[in-house]
Amino acid sequence: MARKPASMYRRLKGPAYTRRKYIGGVPNNRILNFYAGNRRAAETGEFLMELNLIADESCQIRHTALEAARVISNSTIRKVAGAQNYALRIHTYPHHILRENKQATGAGADRVSQGMRCAFGKNVGTAARVKRGQRVISLQFTPADYLVAKDALRKASMKFPTPCTTKLIRGHEHIKGLV
Repeated sequence: MARKPASMYRRLKGPAYTRRKYIGGVPNNRILNFYAGNRRAAETGEFLMELNLIADESCQIRHTALEAARVISNSTIRKVAGAQNYALRIHTYPHHILRENKQATGAGADRVSQGMRCAFGKNVGTAARVKRGQRVISLQFTPADYLVAKDALRKASMKFPTPCTTKLIRGHEHIKGLV
């Protein structure tokens, strides 16, 4: 049976469902790693510029969307900057467990099963609950790679169910000759 569209899980409804200790059969997280690039240089502060991708509205972002955003932004900046000239970090973790009440589909399914009202559902995936103004991805880089980094975060924002803003945190003094 196919997955239901991600738009069903976009809104923040009810309390978070996160207690894995009591929940069996939670699907694995698809995010491979939360850091990419030169992590050591990022921790020591060697990169002069930093861009953040900030969510404009509160929503839930599925773990598959977070992984897709990481892959596209990482590949975009790595092609131009090289493997050691940037540091990418995913700041949100998908704690919230998504549930789906599976319905019978196909010809004659309406006679077979009307469904159940207020059904609890089975675990189908995880999502990160993101508040308005929260940073989702940060990217540290050298001033020469500013336009590529901005494009990488723009492509990553296309994967999320909320509009996002790119905000320059560090390196305002280096931007004059780049734009």
